[in-house]
Amino acid sequence: MRQTVVVAMSGGVDSSVAAYLLKQQGYNVKGIFMQNWESDAQDKHCTIKQDALDVIAAAEVLGIDIDIINFAKDYKDKVFAYFISEYKAYRTPNPDILCNSEIKFKVFLEYAMNCGADYIATGHYVSKIEKDGVSYLLKAEDLNKDQSYFLYRLNQQQVTKSLFPLANLIKPEVREIAKKIGLPNANKKDSTGICFIGKRDFREFLNQYIAYQPGDIFCIDSEKQIGKHQGLSYYTIGQRQGIGLSGGPWFVAGKNIEKNILFVAKGHENPLLYGSNLIAKQLSSISGLKIAPGDYKAKIRYRMQDASCAVEYKDDETISVSFKTPQFAITSGQSVVLYQDNVCVGGGIIW
Repeated sequence: MRQTVVVAMSGGVDSSVAAYLLKQQGYNVKGIFMQNWESDAQDKHCTIKQDALDVIAAAEVLGIDIDIINFAKDYKDKVFAYFISEYKAYRTPNPDILCNSEIKFKVFLEYAMNCGADYIATGHYVSKIEKDGVSYLLKAEDLNKDQSYFLYRLNQQQVTKSLFPLANLIKPEVREIAKKIGLPNANKKDSTGICFIGKRDFREFLNQYIAYQPGDIFCIDSEKQIGKHQGLSYYTIGQRQGIGLSGGPWFVAGKNIEKNILFVAKGHENPLLYGSNLIAKQLSSISGLKIAPGDYKAKIRYRMQDASCAVEYKDDETISVSFKTPQFAITSGQSVVLYQDNVCVGGGIIW
């Protein structure tokens, strides 16, 4: 009997090609479109209706069944509530990471298993291997697209029950496959940004949920007041755009929450924008074993080169990460993800 794989299809080319490849490999393939955000009919920023139509069109070409499942309540409770609470705490969260661990590889996985699936699959660019009964998450062949950073919070069961058909492909190859088999979304642009915000003004959106308090902007070098900010929650360490100061480029360098002061530094190479140490909590390990102290490579954001570092424990739930070279804009609320060669070990939330 053929094994059944339920593919999370987003309407994009990656998940559509993933479904095609699995069908070619002999699996019984079904598709699921997850509605993770509910918006009214007048919301011009939300693309969910068009994405659903793109999934249906792709499924018709592939000859597979597709279901549309509403996980919006789970998303609101498990992802969006955390997103807002972190901004209220003046940290900058990464909702995509939480969406993967709590929705795509948890709520969706449970749904698929209850429907009799053997595996789930996604269009993520990431790989996995199993050795001695342990599932390991690896970087993808296409390092420019590798998405292991976003999956570091997955556990053993989640990785073991997941398939990643794009592991050994690069993006141009995926688009060529899509064109060859006549997928209508072969040339669809990749989605970017936070799904529930879309292209709307970020501050306008956040202001619906968080009361803001304007305050002073200080130059961190001279300690002089040089402008006004709109509310500390709106700014991220390392941010350049939207500060509203002339004579730059200016970058957000820090926050004094008690005094409601935003600190900025001039120039990307300003040493006050760089740090060699961070503290991380809410630790996750893909193997299920405690992250061992020692030497690793690490990322503190998705689009960066791996950086050499050393990990040691401050207590049972907190690690200190020390980098050999200073890193730009270490940001509270973001994730530090640890690697040994091309294996994603796990990581934690920067505190």
